[in-house]
Amino acid sequence: MIGQETPTPGTAATVPVLQVTDLHVTFPGETGPVHAVRGLSYAVRPGEVLGIVGESGAGKSAAAQAVLGLLPDGTEVRGSVELDGRELLGLDDTALSEIRGNGIGMVFQDPLSALTPVYSVGNQLVEALRVHQDLSRKAARTRAVELLDLVGIPDPHRRADAFPHEFSGGMRQRAVIAMAIANDPRVIVADEPTTALDVTIQAQILDVLKTAREMTGAAIVLITHDLGVVAGFADRVQVMYAGRPVEFGTVDEIYYRPRMPYTIGLLGATPRLDAPADAPLMPIHGAPPSLSALPPGCPFAPRCPVAVDRCRETEPAPARGTDAGHTVACHRGTEIAEGSLPRAGIFGAVRGEGAGERESDTGGPSPARTQAASAQPVRTDSAPAESASTDSAPAESAPTGSAPADSAPADSAPKVSAPAAPAPPAPANRPSTRPNRTASAPQQGVTQGRPTGTGLAAPTLLQVTALTKHFPQTRRTLLKRPTGTIRAVDGIDLAIREGETLALVGESGCGKTTTLLEIMDLAAGQSGTVRLFGQDVRELDRAGRKRLRRDLQIVFQDPTAALDPRMPVGDILAEPLRTHRVPRDRIAARVPELLELVGLAADDAGRYPREFSGGQRQRIAIARALALEPRLLVLDEPVSALDVSVQAGVLNLLDELKARLRLSYLLVAHDLSVVRHSADRVAVMYLGRIVESGGTAEVFAAPSHPYTRALLSAVPLPDPRKERARTRVLLSGDLPSPADVPSGCRFRSRCPLYATLGAPEQRRCREDDPLLRPVPTGPRTAGPGTAGHHETDGHTSACHHPAPQPGG
Repeated sequence: MIGQETPTPGTAATVPVLQVTDLHVTFPGETGPVHAVRGLSYAVRPGEVLGIVGESGAGKSAAAQAVLGLLPDGTEVRGSVELDGRELLGLDDTALSEIRGNGIGMVFQDPLSALTPVYSVGNQLVEALRVHQDLSRKAARTRAVELLDLVGIPDPHRRADAFPHEFSGGMRQRAVIAMAIANDPRVIVADEPTTALDVTIQAQILDVLKTAREMTGAAIVLITHDLGVVAGFADRVQVMYAGRPVEFGTVDEIYYRPRMPYTIGLLGATPRLDAPADAPLMPIHGAPPSLSALPPGCPFAPRCPVAVDRCRETEPAPARGTDAGHTVACHRGTEIAEGSLPRAGIFGAVRGEGAGERESDTGGPSPARTQAASAQPVRTDSAPAESASTDSAPAESAPTGSAPADSAPADSAPKVSAPAAPAPPAPANRPSTRPNRTASAPQQGVTQGRPTGTGLAAPTLLQVTALTKHFPQTRRTLLKRPTGTIRAVDGIDLAIREGETLALVGESGCGKTTTLLEIMDLAAGQSGTVRLFGQDVRELDRAGRKRLRRDLQIVFQDPTAALDPRMPVGDILAEPLRTHRVPRDRIAARVPELLELVGLAADDAGRYPREFSGGQRQRIAIARALALEPRLLVLDEPVSALDVSVQAGVLNLLDELKARLRLSYLLVAHDLSVVRHSADRVAVMYLGRIVESGGTAEVFAAPSHPYTRALLSAVPLPDPRKERARTRVLLSGDLPSPADVPSGCRFRSRCPLYATLGAPEQRRCREDDPLLRPVPTGPRTAGPGTAGHHETDGHTSACHHPAPQPGG
């Protein structure tokens, strides 16, 4: 039962509780068999955490479902899966049903789909208990409440009677974890348990999983694409690519001494909170191969910068996770391990996939691209051109250096710089699609950069003042009687200058999307003012709004949903041009320009969205947004739906387009590592209000508001040593409902600082709604403006007890 002592993971005295040997999974497909898993082997011991990582389509989830016997009929599964020495493959469904939820617990990626919507959460837990244990309904009910309390569900007695739709996303995932550990399983398989959750809820869920391991002694198989999550949680890591295990080792071996180019690429493509903000990411060019038409040799060879003829002819043996030590499926792994093939140089020659680099039909670099063009394009803004560092990561800031585990820190590894190449020239004297731009805007073409060395402040493109959007809450009756007010956006101020990126961050439900919609609507709105390019949108007529929309465009989160599947790409890009009556000859010239601008080929204009990879589709969406030469782009989670290797290329592209076209971005993102990499300034939003704002470097280095500090502490770092040394600020509960905003400071119900304050200070937090004020420097003070304390320029915080900035 829960409460047993956790065995020490990985000791010689323990034998594997789950052992998978040479597992193969093949699905029937229209064009031939789909080889989803090919030769997977691993073993996990009691109390041990095995992380399985890789891009989408690598075979991670298919392998997990094969272990539990959850694959559909017609799937061919061969190999061996042993639980405590008992073979599971070949068992009928009745025998497997006795094991599911008892010997092996499963935490699925989507908790809403995993829970039955017509039964209360408590009843579903009771059912899971009584199926495997001889318990009365009353005893099972008591146990269900205990489990909900164990995983951190507030007021578990009352919540046990709630239905799944009445739980937040984080609470639903907690309930699924409670169900997974209900019968003290020997193994917990967690399939992307934190993917769809906010970073604060993600930290809570990982803490719950750690508690579950400690209380049950279960082994955990954690499947994820988030390298930061694995770094701080797993004991050993298995990397998968194209259905094949390509590297296996301890977490320190994989992160600090990787031997597979694919692993090195994944680590280099991951944005990090502790990395230099201006350092370009290292994308892995191309896309994984089709599992129904695998190329000969190593499946990673078409994307590998150091592939040789042997790699293209013979596939290396899979990296077995049942063997002791560090194993790798790479013909050049020994060279990498010995240092004759430095890790730092593997992706250096192709680092910084830019706007001028073309992708081939497979998503990889075009064969026609010259070697010089593969280097980082020179930016045309006032910042000095960056040479493309060939280091796969800056050492302690990116643990892929070649230093031994117990030697000097990884950041002592030397960096090698690749020569920068000029950006490809734009067509000379091409006519603009914008003969009549917004009056306050200068004529702009694709070759323009930001002003250099003028000493003049950049003009403000977007000014939002006291923006408010409330929705009536109604009872579901015939007359829809109002019962309250949903305060989605409750008086916020924003400003974006030309050439800068402002990031709007916060948990789901804080009002970010509503803010975007109010800005994009270009309507009078409920309250407050929105000024775009010097014009108050309330004073615009229909024609004026249409003209203004040319300067304001949006890139949506999901490119698949944003692009019409019935239209070829050329028509998709031409559509906004036709809407604004651009001449046909100019449209015909502009479409190939746009494709080449985002790194695609002009010939791609005749293809349909389904024929492109996810990263290429997002490039098309960006090209469409650029068609009318806008000045401000709204980026709504532009990379959250992409794998990390593809995400890096899109982020680099956005950086280069911003510099070359003098663009400004309003970026909404939940990934604070992306914000750290891309944004000049950041505004932190909580329950309809901005609670902290300032320069990204300043806010991230010294956050003042307790909510900002909690957000940043919850972001995992892909660095095991740093993750083990970090102390997280875990927030209690979920975001309150905007229909029931707490009095005074709206964050106080979850604020870790509030509990440490004296009675007078707590009363002030309960009664007084704090306003944004400049953050003081020096020791903590009772309020801003105290004698002897300076105020920081541009860094503001809405807290009665802000953490001061260093200095002063």
